[in-house]
Amino acid sequence: MALKIGDKIPSFSAMDSQGNVFESDSVLGKKSVVFYFYPKDNTRVCTEQACSFRDQYEEFRDLGAEVIGISSDSTKSHQKFARQYHLPFTLLSDADKKLRKLFGVPNDLLGLIPGRVTYVADKEGIVQLVFNSMSGKIHIQKALQILRKKK
Repeated sequence: MALKIGDKIPSFSAMDSQGNVFESDSVLGKKSVVFYFYPKDNTRVCTEQACSFRDQYEEFRDLGAEVIGISSDSTKSHQKFARQYHLPFTLLSDADKKLRKLFGVPNDLLGLIPGRVTYVADKEGIVQLVFNSMSGKIHIQKALQILRKKK
């Protein structure tokens, strides 16, 4: 079942781009969090989206939020992607698609491409925004709008 506005983000763990275990409880309940699911490292729209989050990262931090990108790419792929584009935020590997299932992220284009969905959770871990669009850059604008309202 897909997470929706008002739901609490469940606890989970996943491998980050450095090969470390990331525990969601390290941020949930402590600060606002933007979880953005994207299809694949090093594709045009996904790279534009990641770089847009990078370019606005300080604003997210100033608003008390952390940004976390999630795709099914390997930790090695994420490490290279983060280094190449100087991404200052955490990338999580969801190779087994457990996180996509946990959040309820749908596939796009007749089920052929993993969906692009952004979730904004407040400091208590409650979902304030679910934004589903294959257009990457709009996700950053929508997430910032919600965070500014909560400030």
